[in-house]
Amino acid sequence: MTMDLKKCTIKDLHTLQKISCETFNDTFKKQNSPENMNAYMDKAFDLEQLEEELSNMSSQFFFVYFNNELAGYLKINTDNAQSEKMGEDALEVERIYIRNKYQKVGLGKYLLNKAIEIAMELSKRKIWLGVWENNENAIAFYSKMGFIKSGTHSFYMGNEEQIDIIMIKNLINIS
Repeated sequence: MTMDLKKCTIKDLHTLQKISCETFNDTFKKQNSPENMNAYMDKAFDLEQLEEELSNMSSQFFFVYFNNELAGYLKINTDNAQSEKMGEDALEVERIYIRNKYQKVGLGKYLLNKAIEIAMELSKRKIWLGVWENNENAIAFYSKMGFIKSGTHSFYMGNEEQIDIIMIKNLINIS
């Protein structure tokens, strides 16, 4: 069993769009209307939108491969790319998207540890993320990884307002 990371570039744009739509749809389609799902994906995973995100120096995308097969990706943000103003000492994990068939093999932990490693290399003091309040598995996972609930923010799925729980992990005491 091998896990490998590859930093995404603009050349990966179409693959990034495909895996974004696939993983997002598989994860959230049961809890949301097709109209709201399509409205969100059309906006968030539009080629122009993804190209802009890939071109932002304060965002990074990494594909994760499991046994040489593309299994998912990680998106992290610093500085002005963060979706909430959390300060220059913070790194946001905006997306950990894993294909269904690669769930529960340790890729989430692998990607989260990579994000923590990057945060520490950049001398960040905290790492944070937003997780949908109804995504109990993800909340349990992040809690187990040392994240604590610190607030909420609104997230729009099409025209429906949903609530994300903001979870933070302080990195100050990690050596």
